[in-house]
Amino acid sequence: MKYEILYRPAYSVLKVDLDPGESIEAEAGALMMIEGDVEVKTKSRGLLRALTTGESLFVNVYRAGGSPATLWLSPPIPGDVMYIRLDGGKGVIVNDKCYLASHGDVRHRVVWRGLRGIFGGGGLMWLHFTGVGGVWVNAYGSIVERKVKPEERLTIDNVHLVAMDDGLEYDIRKFGSLKTLLFGGEGFVFSVRGMGKIYLQSRNPTIWYMRSKS
Repeated sequence: MKYEILYRPAYSVLKVDLDPGESIEAEAGALMMIEGDVEVKTKSRGLLRALTTGESLFVNVYRAGGSPATLWLSPPIPGDVMYIRLDGGKGVIVNDKCYLASHGDVRHRVVWRGLRGIFGGGGLMWLHFTGVGGVWVNAYGSIVERKVKPEERLTIDNVHLVAMDDGLEYDIRKFGSLKTLLFGGEGFVFSVRGMGKIYLQSRNPTIWYMRSKS
């Protein structure tokens, strides 16, 4: 399997070349174009999971037939796409709205964020991926990749989170005083510490969703 990320960072598109028998799972609605013989199967995530994560109720599995094929996937919002490799060691936690596709022997489960996740933005759940293969994530704007050092603690407006290594410790807390919480435009923030990588989107996606509905 080979892939390219084209037209980045503002309007990125994922192009995946599949050898015969290879497959990729993608978020419903992400398909842009298929070249060649590709079998498509749709499977349900389960109603409860879809409601609690904000994901689509369904995902599509694309499998190449007896000859090579090419799959084009497009994120729902303008921004960059990045590939995160999984090698069977540590996993990655992904903002459910930033999941685009995955491949290989990869398993994922829902991670409970707690009720503060509602007020902090991004919903109640995240997705935790483990195994061997990889995950493609998308962002609103560019993706900032940052190494977290053991001696530091980062405070992030958590709607900017795209993904992070699962070895990092995190919590969600209110930002500043009650006045800041109510009128400062920040509310709850995401605090992370430990050693690993974190991936952030350079724009606030809630603004995009609000504008698209107006």
